Amino acid sequence: MNNKSGKKTMLFSILVSSPGPLVVGLGLMIGKSSTQLADFIRRSAELLAIILAYITYSLTTKDGMTNLAKKEKLEKTSNIFVGITMILSGIIMMLLAIFNSTEDKGNVIPGLVIAILGFIANSIFWIKYNKLGIQTNNNILIVQSKLYRAKTFVDASVMIALFVVLLMPNSMISYYFDLVGTIVVSIYLALTGIDTLVKINKKRIV
Repeated sequence: MNNKSGKKTMLFSILVSSPGPLVVGLGLMIGKSSTQLADFIRRSAELLAIILAYITYSLTTKDGMTNLAKKEKLEKTSNIFVGITMILSGIIMMLLAIFNSTEDKGNVIPGLVIAILGFIANSIFWIKYNKLGIQTNNNILIVQSKLYRAKTFVDASVMIALFVVLLMPNSMISYYFDLVGTIVVSIYLALTGIDTLVKINKKRIV
């Protein structure tokens, strides 16, 4: 029952996450916020990580999966990919923050709307995955909980940064909020990814 619940939750999280990169990407056509650009890259990478985790979870929990070594290898590969995704997303966002000096941020409303909706949805998934991870002691679900915890805090940072840009467009205050928002998000993502990889290497995901 818990395996079915975990699979349904992961599939639903993919469906909820899928529109994010598209909407934010379309928003970039009318906006120039570095936070919004970084958010697009982050959401795209995370979507790939979630899809891989779903495939791996489906394979390792289906009837007939009796090879424990193969199961652990698949789980470890998926979780390593999630950790690396968070680290690379953080690095890319940091580079964008440093080299993007555009003060005219354009229309950031699409990115702000997605950030608000993402914050709400990711908070729910964080709680759900944390509960399932505790119940099943499944490493994939536990790592998904860590990913959605990071996504929740990232969306909160993006939401604040873009809201300030919306209220005070083309001002130095909005420029620095956008810059700081990107840096905060990138550092948090990278540290969470590193922490995930370290615990995977120690075979201790908590």
